[in-house]
Amino acid sequence: MKTRKAKGRSGAQLLQDFGADFPKIESPAKQERAKRLFAERPARGRMVPQAGWAPSWPPVAQYRMTSDQAPVLWPFVAAPGMKPHGAQMGMDWDSRAAFYFDPVGWVLDETMPVNNPNVWIFGSPGRGKSALVKAIIIRMAYFGVRSLIVGDVKDEYEALCRFFGVEPIAIGQGLANRINPLELGPLMVGWESLPTQEQVARCNTVFARWLTLLRGMVGSQKIGRSPVPFGPVEEHAVDYTLKQLTGVADGASMMRPTTITQLWRALDEPSPELIGQLRYSGKQQFIDETRLLRDALGSMVTGALGGLFDQETTIKLDWNAPIVSLSLSRLEGLGEEATGMALLCLNSWARAMREASATGDLRIVVRDECWKQMRLGVDAVKSFDADLRLSRRDGDIQIAIGHKPSDLVSVGDAGSQEAAIAKDLLHLADTKVLLGQDAQVADELEQMLGLGEIARNTVTGWARQERGRALWIVGERMFRVQTILHWLELNLAWTQGALAGAL
Repeated sequence: MKTRKAKGRSGAQLLQDFGADFPKIESPAKQERAKRLFAERPARGRMVPQAGWAPSWPPVAQYRMTSDQAPVLWPFVAAPGMKPHGAQMGMDWDSRAAFYFDPVGWVLDETMPVNNPNVWIFGSPGRGKSALVKAIIIRMAYFGVRSLIVGDVKDEYEALCRFFGVEPIAIGQGLANRINPLELGPLMVGWESLPTQEQVARCNTVFARWLTLLRGMVGSQKIGRSPVPFGPVEEHAVDYTLKQLTGVADGASMMRPTTITQLWRALDEPSPELIGQLRYSGKQQFIDETRLLRDALGSMVTGALGGLFDQETTIKLDWNAPIVSLSLSRLEGLGEEATGMALLCLNSWARAMREASATGDLRIVVRDECWKQMRLGVDAVKSFDADLRLSRRDGDIQIAIGHKPSDLVSVGDAGSQEAAIAKDLLHLADTKVLLGQDAQVADELEQMLGLGEIARNTVTGWARQERGRALWIVGERMFRVQTILHWLELNLAWTQGALAGAL
């Protein structure tokens, strides 16, 4: 039997029984919905004919941009610091962009703080100096830039020469190759057709180059700790003798070729004209007062370098080849002084070959172990200084390689003239590449190059973590660059063969 529930009163009825009412709240007016301009449709459309239905979602739109175009989206990404022209060398570590090598282009670009195309490369052994230079040679060859290796002291560039199909030239005791440092050079080409004023100017250029070489060769030899003097009297004797040998003193219309052997013999057996020109009372006085000069020149003929630079040039080089290399590794047993004198002779000869270079004939001139030449004395340092200063005129990219910047200071005693000139050589190269260095070199870098703490830590820290890393100083700008080598370049750059073969 179902129980019927009693009906109770509501809250409102209960209040009404006691004479009260609930407050009335007016409902808000119903607002009409604004009419849409466009009707809503599903993302893939409606499944009715001609309604734009698609079986899948549309592809996501993609856009590519650089940090220059969207700096707000990527505010902490650095823009590429180097313009994309020249040979690509690797990666700019900070911007992750490609880094390019083009010293001549930097000089011509007014926006770059570069005034000369010379390059200094420093790095402790095994950090990748040779690999970097070889990569520069290979990649710049695609732009028509040829290379000249002035003195391959350790035969590091022989494999590279053969890679280009060029046979390197070896110079040493017992070999048939000869180089005459007193080469007349291309300046004598078309001599007969030149006006008199031009002939005189070219003669002065040739004799100035010869005197610079001979001053360095004589001054590089020592009497105890003092160099053999080459003062005004010695210079006058050598200059007048050379003019006699070439026919200039007699007014010859064409300069005759001469050698160091002929110069030495002419001074050893002086003519009456030479004795009178130098205002000596007689032959014996001339012999006595020029003994050191003659002995210094005689050492080039009969000494350790005899048979190398005392005869006419016998090698025939193809200057149109992509690379030319002159090897000096056969002189290693003769000592650093002999190697330095050989480098001095080769530099003078190479300068002669470039004195009349055609316009646009750019060439990379590699000077490895250059400190061996500069340790010969102040005149050898001055000769190297002249090579760097003439790079703009000759269209050459001089690349000098060393272990550390302090090598330049150690070429002479502290406070000496040669040390002061060598230190200033750093300022003749607006591009400097600093590969990994030991922590002890940090103070030297700070003093000689004015590097800040960040740059100094980069060289002694980041650059040592992997081969090929270097701090590039281009003018006043600095870049952290990781050199990237192709596997063919890795094979050519391998310089640890002797160590690997010993295992």
